[in-house]
Amino acid sequence: MKKIISILLIAVLTITLFAGCSGSGAKDNEDTKGTESQKEEQVKGEKDEKTEDVIKIGINYELSGPAATYGQGSVEGIKLAVDKINSEGGINGKKIVLVEYDNKSEPAEATALSTRLMTKDNVLAVIGPATTGCFKATIPEAIKHKVSVISGSATADDVTADASGVKEYAFRICFSDSYQGTAMANFALNNLSAKKAVIIMDSASDYAKGLAENFTKTFEAGGGSVVTREAYVAGDKDFNSIITKIKGQQFDVIFVPGYYEEAGLIIKQARAQGINVPILGADGFDSPVLLDLAGAEALNDIYFSNHYSSLDESNVVKDFIEEFKAKYNKEPDAFNALGYDAAMFVADGIRRAAALNGESIKDALEKTTNFEGVTGTISIDENHNAVKKLVVIKLANGKQDSVIRAGE
Repeated sequence: MKKIISILLIAVLTITLFAGCSGSGAKDNEDTKGTESQKEEQVKGEKDEKTEDVIKIGINYELSGPAATYGQGSVEGIKLAVDKINSEGGINGKKIVLVEYDNKSEPAEATALSTRLMTKDNVLAVIGPATTGCFKATIPEAIKHKVSVISGSATADDVTADASGVKEYAFRICFSDSYQGTAMANFALNNLSAKKAVIIMDSASDYAKGLAENFTKTFEAGGGSVVTREAYVAGDKDFNSIITKIKGQQFDVIFVPGYYEEAGLIIKQARAQGINVPILGADGFDSPVLLDLAGAEALNDIYFSNHYSSLDESNVVKDFIEEFKAKYNKEPDAFNALGYDAAMFVADGIRRAAALNGESIKDALEKTTNFEGVTGTISIDENHNAVKKLVVIKLANGKQDSVIRAGE
């Protein structure tokens, strides 16, 4: 009997012991879960606080593909500007964080990235793309999500406004194709005393069409005549048949409203066939690849309209060149300058905005007046275009030789 009682006592003690352990373990687990939950909330809070302490701006640029030099150059300028702004305390005490994507020079990709930047990355504005086609592809998303998109170099006339009205959340800090085409026609008439012109253009490019149309209209209104208009397709390499065709005609200038990839080869092949008249272009000429394709010897008596020249003697330009060289160890080009100005323009608008939301920032950008940039003094007109002057650059042996202000 005593043995039975002893066994029962041991059993009761054992059960009590395990029950105690079990209770303690459950409590520990609850405490652990509570601590983990608090940690998660703390981390989330820290993330939210960090998000509130920065200003996120999207970069949607052509970093690869046929327009890569424009996108890469623009982004270099943007990053230089953002470094400068952040080193000086950011925007109203908040630092800028860039969210960068490569649209591969494809409009469909540019659209998808703009949606991602606006809905997932929650940026306050998007800078880019560089080219007209890619930039226009992002505008419907900008309007839908009420996030401003800003291009430094999309020059087609209908980028920010068309027959249906102003595209509310689209801005650009460059001049339009009509302005470039008109300026180059006036330059041909007034500075080169040209009376007859040939146009060689990409027949599928909105950029080329806009430039050619306005060059023709202004040139003919000024007493000149376009003797022939020849077409090519982007990606062509051999232009000798076109050059042979025009060689027997009388003309004073050739206008090539296209991009550097074809323009460089057209210039090289024209010079090789003995055509030495001035060759004119627009901002699409501005790339170091033009020199690579054409060669220095062919790049004489070449004139193109542009947003900026390193030959400009203003203090703003001198300071920019010095800062750019210190960061990248090379001379800046117009796309570097346009990217820089685009970032500074956006920062200026955000700084003046009544609140950090899309509508307030859009309103502030619309009111921009006399913003002093590297590419000129910029005011935004009723169609969200930049009102500014352009320059005409002359190349001699592949290098910028002189710069002429529009109208001078």
